[in-house]
Amino acid sequence: MSSPLVERAVIDALDNNNALLKYISPNDTGLTGGHQCGYYLPKAAWKAFTPNPPERGRNSDHAVEVLWQDGRRTESCIKWYGVGTRSEYRITRFGRDFPFLTADNVGDLLVLIRTGEASFHGYVFDLPDDIADVQASLGVEIIGTWGLYEGLARPPESEDDCIHRRFAAFVAPLKDFPNTGAFSTATQEAILACVKSFVAQTPDNRLMLLMDREYALFRMVERVLCQDEICRQFKSVDDFLSTAARIMNRRKSRAGRALENHVGYLFQDARIPFDARPVVDGQPDLLIPGKAQYEDPRWPEDRLYVVGVKTTCKDRWRQVLNEARRVRRKHILTVQQGISARQLTEMRDSGVSLVVPQKLHSMYPAVDRMQVLTVRQFVDAVRKTLSLPS
Repeated sequence: MSSPLVERAVIDALDNNNALLKYISPNDTGLTGGHQCGYYLPKAAWKAFTPNPPERGRNSDHAVEVLWQDGRRTESCIKWYGVGTRSEYRITRFGRDFPFLTADNVGDLLVLIRTGEASFHGYVFDLPDDIADVQASLGVEIIGTWGLYEGLARPPESEDDCIHRRFAAFVAPLKDFPNTGAFSTATQEAILACVKSFVAQTPDNRLMLLMDREYALFRMVERVLCQDEICRQFKSVDDFLSTAARIMNRRKSRAGRALENHVGYLFQDARIPFDARPVVDGQPDLLIPGKAQYEDPRWPEDRLYVVGVKTTCKDRWRQVLNEARRVRRKHILTVQQGISARQLTEMRDSGVSLVVPQKLHSMYPAVDRMQVLTVRQFVDAVRKTLSLPS
């Protein structure tokens, strides 16, 4: 069951037919030494928060009032910076002791709901379950750094004709939800057939594209199979809540399995041997090169890799510490959109290395002696360690 704050934010978004969701970055909080502290707002979504278009060669201010989840109101300003080398929107001016724009907020989810021409409601969520519930409830899955809820009338995300045709063919005969592996395979086959540049892209870009397209396919299936269920006459409030919970849980569980499937696909493509979920002092997500080598005392420990594959790792990365205890240095591969410097320091001190797609690296603050690897760097390092042929 969602927390009261999640329910409040979701109802608020539904009532106002809009919501901008974005992960708070180090740049937002001023940790990167940028021009100004304040939430960066995506230029591509400017019509959702300001009447001032992104015009080169001029700056503009849009005064707004924001009512926050704890009852405070801020007389803020949405600024467009278009002079010189800058080209960005930010919302600034929050006053002293504003609690939602600190170093510890990196990786939290900002939800900004427009309630009038110059008024907004603002929410900041730090718990992984709350963050997942907000996205699942609004049908927004943030693959990069932000997402937009534009109301129930929003058309489905368009795909190019080739991918849409293949996805439609996958959906047409379905009577029930297929397993996550079927979703992942259909996505991989469609992209391989339709995106000519796919095989030449980096593992980082391929992973992000696979995750994004699979979510689009899942939404197509959901719209077809859930339509009758959500339009029927509910017997009671409990019946309605049970149906909503089932739909939300399906959305959340799919994302984690999809990431594991696509990471496994990329490792196979790179000819990296691994076992998925082997039973070796727990059940790690991926063990490289495999269980047989792990249980062979003659196999060098420095040629073993344990990889925890987590859509979010803010509070779940510690799970990997007690898995496959023979391997001291553990890796977490995640698409989490940033975490705080404090948590990165804890990872470093616990012997955990982080692997994150290149597109998301700007969301992570710099921490002394803590290198955040790209997927490509990790793949190259494993191949070199295992002396795999090119």
